[in-house]
Amino acid sequence: MGSGLQRAQAFMILATMLYRASHLMVGLVAVIQHQRHRPVSWLVLAAAVGCSVLVYGTARSRGWFAPRLVWADVLITGCVLPFVAYAWSGVQQPASIAWVMLLGGSASAAAAVTIRRPAIVGAVVVLLAVTHLVGYRMTGAGMAVVGGHLNAVLSSAVMAWVFWWYLRKQGSLLDAATEQAMTAEAERARYAERIAHHRALHDTVLATLTTIAGGGIDANTPQVRGRCAREAAYLRRLIQQNADSEPSPETGTALVGAALEESVRSAESLDLVVTAQYCGLPTVPTAVATALAAAVTEAFNNVLRHAGTGHAYLTATGDDGQLVVTVVDRGVGFDPARVGDGLGLRHSVHARMRTVGGVAEVDSAPGDGARIELRWPG
Repeated sequence: MGSGLQRAQAFMILATMLYRASHLMVGLVAVIQHQRHRPVSWLVLAAAVGCSVLVYGTARSRGWFAPRLVWADVLITGCVLPFVAYAWSGVQQPASIAWVMLLGGSASAAAAVTIRRPAIVGAVVVLLAVTHLVGYRMTGAGMAVVGGHLNAVLSSAVMAWVFWWYLRKQGSLLDAATEQAMTAEAERARYAERIAHHRALHDTVLATLTTIAGGGIDANTPQVRGRCAREAAYLRRLIQQNADSEPSPETGTALVGAALEESVRSAESLDLVVTAQYCGLPTVPTAVATALAAAVTEAFNNVLRHAGTGHAYLTATGDDGQLVVTVVDRGVGFDPARVGDGLGLRHSVHARMRTVGGVAEVDSAPGDGARIELRWPG
């Protein structure tokens, strides 16, 4: 849907486009009823339609009006076409030229919301007003008719500007509220991550240190030394995550690191040594973080079951909004073309990444280990 300001712009484009369409419909009816045998009248109507398609088609594609096209629309549709209709289509009565003059109102509306300087907007309105005044006086219109149409040109510009001012203000307020909500959500995510890390530290590092300090176990046994090594690696990864994510309080970044860390700790509990590196993790939805962590867990499981090695390497990096997670082992490797459909690598890794709009790639050969790369978005 875009930001609040973008929504306001889209609505203003649509509103002024419908306003112009109503004027063109009046012109079509007038030409059919009274001037259908006059080719110049059809050419005038075609020129007005062409200018409208160019101005509003460009605005729809770009998201806002192009000032040069709006100026061209004012000059051609609002100022030139009425005199062309008077000079070459035989339009000599006020009622016959009214539909051409009517287009000046929608031209002034588009100019009022596009041109930022009030003095220039005023000059546009004056230019259109002079066109109306001269054109109607040439057809012998009374002051009531001239005054009514001048009022329409001025009112169109004023009302369009007021609507645009209000919509722009509301869009800015919506954007500010959205940013405030995202900041609060990011703060809650960081707080939840801190609590999770505190609990993990209490259950691992602190418990081990307390037990060793109490003399309840021999710190020199291979089991205790292995546990201390795993928990030291966890502390290093924790410090690295905090150093990378601290400058950027965006929602979702902490969730990626925490989710991947759960996969690493789960693998380490099964005696797999994991060397992990994190750098510049981008913002991703929670569902994506969950899917990535599940895919990484399955990749670790495959290392344990099939690689014939007790060491795996995990890297997670972000670049231009894309998250790339890689799991590498230096085991026996395999031929990806001969992997059966029942293997978890295909169903648990590839399928999970496809579900969230990501992609998984496997690079392996017998004797060369394996490399699994997960990318989001794919």
